[in-house]
Amino acid sequence: MLFNSIEFLLFLPIVFILYWFVFRGRKWQNLLIVIASYVFYGWWNWHFLLLIVFTSFCSYLSGLLIEFYDGRRRAQKCVSALNIVLNLCVLGVFKYYNFFIESLESLLSLMGFHLDIVTISVILPVGISFYTFQALSYTIDIYKKKLTATHDIVEFFAFISFFPQLVAGPIERATNLLPQFHHNRYFDYSQAVDGCRQILWGFFKKLVVADNCALIVNKYWDNYSDYSGPSLLFLGILFTFQIYGDFSGYSDIAIGTARLFGIKLMRNFKYPYFARNISEFWRNWHISLMTWFRDYIYIPIGGSHCARWKVIRNTMIVFFISGLWHGANWTFICWGLYHACLISFMIILGVNTKTTSIVAQGKIIPSIKELAQIVTTFAFVVIGWVIFRAESLTQAYGFLTRMFSTMFDSGKSIYATDVLLYCIVMLLIEWLQRGKQHALVIDSIKTKSLRWGIYLILVLAIYAFMPDTISTFIYFQF
Repeated sequence: MLFNSIEFLLFLPIVFILYWFVFRGRKWQNLLIVIASYVFYGWWNWHFLLLIVFTSFCSYLSGLLIEFYDGRRRAQKCVSALNIVLNLCVLGVFKYYNFFIESLESLLSLMGFHLDIVTISVILPVGISFYTFQALSYTIDIYKKKLTATHDIVEFFAFISFFPQLVAGPIERATNLLPQFHHNRYFDYSQAVDGCRQILWGFFKKLVVADNCALIVNKYWDNYSDYSGPSLLFLGILFTFQIYGDFSGYSDIAIGTARLFGIKLMRNFKYPYFARNISEFWRNWHISLMTWFRDYIYIPIGGSHCARWKVIRNTMIVFFISGLWHGANWTFICWGLYHACLISFMIILGVNTKTTSIVAQGKIIPSIKELAQIVTTFAFVVIGWVIFRAESLTQAYGFLTRMFSTMFDSGKSIYATDVLLYCIVMLLIEWLQRGKQHALVIDSIKTKSLRWGIYLILVLAIYAFMPDTISTFIYFQF
């Protein structure tokens, strides 16, 4: 079920009413969440439910077994490892089997060997990478004694399948989300209002910014060789705003929806396009995934508390896995390694952790130095997103080569001033609100009519400027 669908606009108020007025009490509310989440997820294809039930049950059972073998670390390690391998195998078969088989076949062909390798025809289950990583964090945290196993299976299934963040995150930790299902929730009007504001802003970013950018990007991308360098740069910039409006818009809707049910999800974006270097960009982009990699991969293999060359090695490993996590295509892997190289250069210079404060804090306009840093970082990010968007490395190379080589040559032009205006409006609003949790934190506006005027303007803007075609969210494919 899509957030931007009529079905969801009917589904959400029904579940909300049942949750607060019919299914009273923690246990009944948890049960409703599981039922509602399975309806929400099964709306695409009910067969996908078998996988999420399998993942949930295996992880739930592994937690109980790790607790049962308390004091016997070898047995606990075996249980934890078995669950991790089992879940990764399921993810690998559905998401990566054909990619690895086809890559192996190509490699063997280059060496002179020709094999008849069998691929499989499977539909990638929506959001499998998200809920798999969420389940893995539970098992690992119990093994590391950061968390005690839950015995309430409904509570655990609610944690894995919670519908607002099920298919595209944020990837929640059991230490944060699971305890919230263990305690009673009470309706908080101010929290619900703030949630509605965040939902509204998420819809604006998705429907007005991302979907309009998508119309232009999808129309011209495959015929990039016909267009001039400035037009291709413009196209790359539009995709940069598309993926941000799309993914951060989803996160805003998810976080806001969760607040309607008394649940607090972690922040997933922190205005990443205002970053002053690539390290800061990655501290503010898809925060739930990058902190997952930090805690469960980067730190265990040595983190930054080791020799500089090892820090660079660890960075390369994390971004290689990050690229692979995003999809079974060499473009994603190269995109990850591209960012790893940029961060490694910063590590060599020793400047990768120096910008942690809010940009231009206490000022409306950034300094010339900060502005130059933001523009430079944004330019590197745009190049990365071109690699990410390309269907193959050949297309990525051709796009970037033509973009730079024809920057001052003639060629077809792309005009989309209205779409660019939507992006600028989004940027301006988020710049003014960059110190807030989201762009519609407007409690400081005491005049009620003015606040409602802002809501009305956004609603009318969504209605007036959203395209006719409903598009899915980009990160559903991951």
